[in-house]
Amino acid sequence: MTTLQNPFDIKCLGKSDYRQTWDAMKDFTDRRSAETRDELWVTEHGPIFTQGLNGRAEHLLDPGQIPVVQIDRGGQVTYHGPGQLVLYCLLDIARLGLGVKGLVTRIENSVIDLLDSYRLVAHTRQGAPGVYIEQAKIAALGLRIRKGCCYHGLSLNVDMDLEPFTRINPCGYQGLEVTQLQDLGIDRDVRQVGLDLADILIGNLVEKESGSTGR
Repeated sequence: MTTLQNPFDIKCLGKSDYRQTWDAMKDFTDRRSAETRDELWVTEHGPIFTQGLNGRAEHLLDPGQIPVVQIDRGGQVTYHGPGQLVLYCLLDIARLGLGVKGLVTRIENSVIDLLDSYRLVAHTRQGAPGVYIEQAKIAALGLRIRKGCCYHGLSLNVDMDLEPFTRINPCGYQGLEVTQLQDLGIDRDVRQVGLDLADILIGNLVEKESGSTGR
């Protein structure tokens, strides 16, 4: 665990079981107090489809042997698998002075900043949360807000088998293309990408927090 001179800790979980990690996030959020430090969890999961609270069955086309889990984040269906970074954001957003829209913007902009550091030009899309390179989605986002705090987070495709995305309408969009860092010429391992992104996100959140004090 890396402890920084701000209210954030970064934890690298390695490869973790999806359901166990989800339960751990809920438990952390239920137990936290006003003094609890925020945490960012860097991990990757085995093959799994997750269907958000707004998920519609027609977007799950042909899951085959890959498990489907109904979960409590917003959004539609997405895929997690080996070679994909998942960064869970366990944040006291009330303490940070952020609303949901502001938080989503900070997360998306952090991914864009990361990709810019890799010399990749990325962008957001109106009405379709996440980050895109040209027309292809490279990062997905889904959060759960409870008592002024959030959990879940984002996924960023690093070096994975993209075939399972053809078995769904990713994030509810028929025919949406997906891409990944490896196919764009960026050779990084998931852990390093996660640490790079976590540092950028913390910087963006601290900037917001500092701004709220009038500095």
